[in-house]
Amino acid sequence: MPRKVYSIDHKLTSHKINKAKMGCGYFTCSRNALMALNILYVMIAVLLIGVAAYAKAISFIDSLAIIGAVIGCGAFLLLLACMGIFGAAKHHQICLFFYMVILFLLFLIQFSLAVALLALNKDTQDTLIEKAWEAENITLSKDVNCCSLHAWKKGDKTCSSSLRCCEGQNANSLCCGGKADVPCPCESCKKKLSPLVEMACKITGGVSLFISITEIFGVAMTVRYRSQRNPLSNANHYL
Repeated sequence: MPRKVYSIDHKLTSHKINKAKMGCGYFTCSRNALMALNILYVMIAVLLIGVAAYAKAISFIDSLAIIGAVIGCGAFLLLLACMGIFGAAKHHQICLFFYMVILFLLFLIQFSLAVALLALNKDTQDTLIEKAWEAENITLSKDVNCCSLHAWKKGDKTCSSSLRCCEGQNANSLCCGGKADVPCPCESCKKKLSPLVEMACKITGGVSLFISITEIFGVAMTVRYRSQRNPLSNANHYL
């Protein structure tokens, strides 16, 4: 008789464990979903860093600190995703708690940066361009192939014969170092930089906003997963 009772209890235990493994609302599915989400975060973080770096490159302005902050958020999300994978695999309560809190704070920061980038108006963008011009005008002039921030004036040293717009017949113009008093063939740098900065802000802000929304799902899934009991941790109780 004792052996028969043990057999029944053993079958009940196996049934409960299998139910816990198979049910999508149970522990195993929550763990796998959270791990999959963090693996997705790794890929998203790499995407965010790449998009922000590309946006900074096409704008030709190294001093755009807000885009640099987005790159920093991407790098931090990459590290945080690794922490989330470890916490989900081990069901480590302390690790999951700090992961959840930090992920929520990262969401607030990233969401704020995304809104700030998307909300930049024309005047603010012009201010950023002017500040960047003061710091690195010679470099910007060569990279963007432009001359002077606004319309070229005599004495402006940001134009030179090395610019692509000063090649060929244009080399004789006064702004390119020639002697012909003709209109400068090079466009103003503000005119060329404005659409590039606007595009960089929209691309980075849009991607950052989308990623920040997914982080809320990560916080919600972590809260749910932490409250669940691992059915395999007390399996001996049923034997």
